[in-house]
Amino acid sequence: MANIKSAKKRIDVNNKARVQNQADKSEMRSQIKRVEKLVEAKDLENAKTALISATKVIDKVVQKGIVHKNTGNRQKSRLANKVNNLSA
Repeated sequence: MANIKSAKKRIDVNNKARVQNQADKSEMRSQIKRVEKLVEAKDLENAKTALISATKVIDKVVQKGIVHKNTGNRQKSRLANKVNNLSA
């Protein structure tokens, strides 16, 4: 355990950030699963709207630095391919 006052404060700040980052990452995963579930059900219209909202969430998580830019782009690309293949 930290003895210095500023180190104790940093522990609290880091814990709050970690909890928030976990929540944001979990939301991203939930949005991805939602799109995949709609694609599996062959629901094109709802899948397209879910893809838009999932893209926004992924972009926000990337912007905050929670996941790497390439990871976010890969996730968006895979989801877009799934939705596009559904319409084809």
